[in-house]
Amino acid sequence: MRVLKRDKTVELFQYEKLINAVEKAFQSCGSEIPLDISDKVNSLYDETEDIVIDVEEIQDKIEDLLITTYPEIAKCYIIYRYNHKIIRENKDKLIKGLSKKLMAEDIENQNANVDEHSFGGRIGEASRIVTKDYALNYCMSRKSRKNHQDGHIYIHDLDSYAVGMHNCLSIPFDDLLKKGFKTRQTDVRPANSINTAFQLLAVIFQLQSLQQFGGVSATHLDWTMTPYIRKSFLKHFAVGVEFITDMNISVNEYNDEMSIDDPKYKEYGEKCYEYALKQTTKELNQAVEGMYHNLNTLQSRSGNQLPFTSINFGTCTLSEGRMVIKALLEGSIKGVGKFNKTSIFPCTIFQLMEGVNTKKGEPNYDLFQLALKSTSQRLYPNYVNCDWSGNEGYDKNDPRTYMSTMGCRTANGWDVNGFGQLKDGRGNICPVTILMPNLAMECEGDKDKFMKLLSKKIGEAKDMLIERFEWICKQSPKAASFMYENNTMAGYIPKEGIRSALKHGTLAIGQIGLAETLQILIGKDHTTEEGMILAKEIEGLFAKKCKEYKEKYKLNFGVYFTPAENLCYTAMKQFRGKYGIIENVSDRDYFTNSMHVPVWKKMNPFEKIDIEAQLTSYSSAGCITYVEVNSKVMNNIDALETIVNYMMDSDIPYAAVNFPIDNCKDCGYSGAFEGDICPVCESKNIEHLGRVTGY
Repeated sequence: MRVLKRDKTVELFQYEKLINAVEKAFQSCGSEIPLDISDKVNSLYDETEDIVIDVEEIQDKIEDLLITTYPEIAKCYIIYRYNHKIIRENKDKLIKGLSKKLMAEDIENQNANVDEHSFGGRIGEASRIVTKDYALNYCMSRKSRKNHQDGHIYIHDLDSYAVGMHNCLSIPFDDLLKKGFKTRQTDVRPANSINTAFQLLAVIFQLQSLQQFGGVSATHLDWTMTPYIRKSFLKHFAVGVEFITDMNISVNEYNDEMSIDDPKYKEYGEKCYEYALKQTTKELNQAVEGMYHNLNTLQSRSGNQLPFTSINFGTCTLSEGRMVIKALLEGSIKGVGKFNKTSIFPCTIFQLMEGVNTKKGEPNYDLFQLALKSTSQRLYPNYVNCDWSGNEGYDKNDPRTYMSTMGCRTANGWDVNGFGQLKDGRGNICPVTILMPNLAMECEGDKDKFMKLLSKKIGEAKDMLIERFEWICKQSPKAASFMYENNTMAGYIPKEGIRSALKHGTLAIGQIGLAETLQILIGKDHTTEEGMILAKEIEGLFAKKCKEYKEKYKLNFGVYFTPAENLCYTAMKQFRGKYGIIENVSDRDYFTNSMHVPVWKKMNPFEKIDIEAQLTSYSSAGCITYVEVNSKVMNNIDALETIVNYMMDSDIPYAAVNFPIDNCKDCGYSGAFEGDICPVCESKNIEHLGRVTGY
């Protein structure tokens, strides 16, 4: 007799396997195994028969035998059989999912920066299936898992949760470039020229991005690069003096910490000074060009993924810093590659500060104008408000405390553990997002019930973040050796463990679908007066709770207006499956991201700013305000300046202006095309650029 197994293979019948399964049923009930059980099982079949029997039929017969002879044991056997069925089904589901990802048969493009067709992308996506399942079932509490699976509180980056990786980091480049750093294979000397400094910037971005799952940023790059302009200038000056005057400069009279404006540089004549300035500018421009190319080509993560890099700059009024700002903006305008394509990385962010660059007569106003020109042609830079009320208490003499952000919108607020408004060496440790429309529907549109449930869920979100924080703190510093050996995550004290550094980061409680939530509760969104009143009550609850948690737990809980573009679609799919299509709630394919004005609302940029500016003050862990304009802004810098200044005057912390940009991939022409044909070469090989999160 032979047995047809579940995988469709056939093998010889073995009584031992049946008896073993029955004995396990007795053992699970704590019962003694009857001496005659083997005989009873053996009597079921004649193994000499030349037949093929399905394994499920055999197990049915065993079940019938136990029901008639040992009913209590039968229950245990049925449960045993059911549990193994679930295990098999889960395994089959897992294998099918892995197969689809490995064969690139289920391309979702959840991350626009990952090529899921590539070998690395396929391996990475398959790995995500396993690690996400592991995280849900073995790394967290039942409450956390249930909140995620029920669509109440979304846990971001479950695959990274499994290994205890943190989210993002603002890198302390000042220290790394000045002191050098260690890698697994070697150590790197301090930078001694502007060219080397920019090369190392790209290297450090890449190395740090491998220690985490989110973005990396430089918080004040113009100030950071100033010393290396000086180093390069002195080298070129020495060459110029020797070449022009046939003399050598005195080592005792000059050092590479001198400002390039120091009068001593003029003592050898104007020609020597101009030569040094020209050569330094040339080196700087080449270094910046190299940075743009490196950060758009150095693929360092599974799936040929580029690091999500951001650079903040714009406030340094020193001659050296102004040179860096100018070079960064001109590099952005120039573009990268053969056809001067728009550089996707780094996300450039121009820091606006009153008295520095916002108005005519201020020292860096001309560079603000250049930034606007770059935005009009390349979408970048975005704009961050150094005078934002939420960054109160920063040190005007310390650029490391100036308002800065990741391109996606993540920001570091006031550190409850001693760093104040310091941004360098801190980041978002982990986020969760509350799916508010689902909560509103469960409360059947009852506002009071919703506010009570939301309060409860914010508390549970806090618990989930603490749970993940503790899991991350349990990891060995060897898992992120570059980060902890070089103190890129500030505050690390080896004898105290990695918690000493992680405690300075942010635990972000995010949200999605404010507009739809208001529609469910009162039939109006926050573009109306009544809707805004309730919106402020909701956001006020988030802010109040996070402030309480911050003081109680001495961890930096913050309100996060989540960059949840992909989640907007997946959450809507889940919502529709449960509640169907509801007018003004689920009659589109996506939820409105965080607290934004719905994109289908027709209004001018100033009206949108007026609405969102009433809510941005509630966020302490990051937010962004977008305005959409037509392509005519490319030829109207004054209009663009008016919009950006209006956002800053309205106390918006971080802002971006969106409009269509089309690139011809054949001739390289960039602009707003009529249709899908290049106006220059009539090619149809067109690339349409849009913005995702802040990138």
